[in-house]
Amino acid sequence: MNSPLIRPVLLCGGSGTRLWPLSRTHYPKQFLRLADEFSLLQNTLRRLDGVPGVGTTIAVANEHHRFLVAEQLLEIGLKADILLEPAARNTAPAVAAAALHALREAQGLSNCPVLLVLPSDHVIADVDAFRAAVAAALPYASRGDLVTFGVVPDRAETGYGYIRRGKPVTGGYLLDRFVEKPDKERAESYLHSGDYYWNSGMFLFRADSFLEALGVFAPEMRQCVDRAVAAAQRDLDFLRLEPTAFSSSPANSIDYAVMEKTDRGVVIPLDAGWNDIGAWDALAALGQSDCHGNTLRGDVHSVDTENCVLLSEGRLLTTVGVRDLVVIATPDAVLVADKAKAQDVKTLVDELKRGARAETEFRHIVHRPWGSYEGIANGPRYQVKRILVKPGASLSLQKHHHRAEHWVVVRGTAAIVRGDESLLLAENQSTYIPLGVVHRLANPGKIDLEIVEVQSGSYLGEDDIVRLQDSYGR
Repeated sequence: MNSPLIRPVLLCGGSGTRLWPLSRTHYPKQFLRLADEFSLLQNTLRRLDGVPGVGTTIAVANEHHRFLVAEQLLEIGLKADILLEPAARNTAPAVAAAALHALREAQGLSNCPVLLVLPSDHVIADVDAFRAAVAAALPYASRGDLVTFGVVPDRAETGYGYIRRGKPVTGGYLLDRFVEKPDKERAESYLHSGDYYWNSGMFLFRADSFLEALGVFAPEMRQCVDRAVAAAQRDLDFLRLEPTAFSSSPANSIDYAVMEKTDRGVVIPLDAGWNDIGAWDALAALGQSDCHGNTLRGDVHSVDTENCVLLSEGRLLTTVGVRDLVVIATPDAVLVADKAKAQDVKTLVDELKRGARAETEFRHIVHRPWGSYEGIANGPRYQVKRILVKPGASLSLQKHHHRAEHWVVVRGTAAIVRGDESLLLAENQSTYIPLGVVHRLANPGKIDLEIVEVQSGSYLGEDDIVRLQDSYGR
């Protein structure tokens, strides 16, 4: 029999609010470069290099992040089948959609594809140990078992769910049960017993095995996702799941929907330096601290400072005589927190969201399918942006009801539509877009186009855009 085809299923959801102000709603932690020069999402797939039989990734993402996912995969030379969820329904419906998609593409093959389900926002330090765990799990998944990976705990952690192992089998254990996040005393008992693992959220199983179990334990979910995939529509490089059917599905995790109920569960221990970077204090566990226990990123200078997490995205950040703090400085926000209270950043973000603060939604650099823009300055009736357009890309054909715009080309060549005119501007040339005039900006060149845009008017919000034509289906 041929070796089974492994289809990685990349779960691209999650908000990472405890890593604010670096993580935002429209740029959450899976897209951040926290451990090295690659994002957490990119490293999730890079660690599959060397695992035999790995096929094309199936990424499950939401509408807002679709171009970010595609761009980050392109940066590391990969493409994926990207399924777009019209609504957040937790992990079980997302994986069910991926399983149905994988089965549809596997028609005519002798072996059913095996799904390796991977959250996209974790760090694994020992890649060889991870690959070995996948190899140990594969025989069980191939015969129809549902495998999860249990992280070998190194402390009594109250912030994670646990898995209790059962009878030993080759390379692992039968799955006994899942356990909710414990209090400190119970977590200590779990650690000392040696029978419990942290729940990693990673799984390996055949697509048909998971769908069969879902049909037994969550039939309504299975039916809704079946309809959503059957009526999915192709949009550029994305597959949009049918909104009404998918949104009708019950929301539930793989753990609750299937794994807690199946009698075919197997847990494979994973001792590989796993870290979900759930809050700022977790950065210190990546082994990148200095001799004073400080984790430093960016332009940071500290004196008489110990056991701190200090990160700056631009300006110089300095500390003197402080201990056990988290200080995160971005161009539009600064967080100062007791390191022991790092988990409470989520509460802060919830309060900011209730106040409709834009700093919870977007980073100072906002990514778009055509490139990005960055706020430089703003005041009453004006704001200044730096706009970067990728080669061959263009913004939508649009107009504004409340603002006029001046554009100055800093680098590259700009092809501009302004009313009935077509302009080609080089570096240091500029143009003016009056209020209400239909316009478009494009980059016909081979290098990035960089312009400075000065907006003026009575209202400067991003929702003052009337799109008349758009290449990206917005």
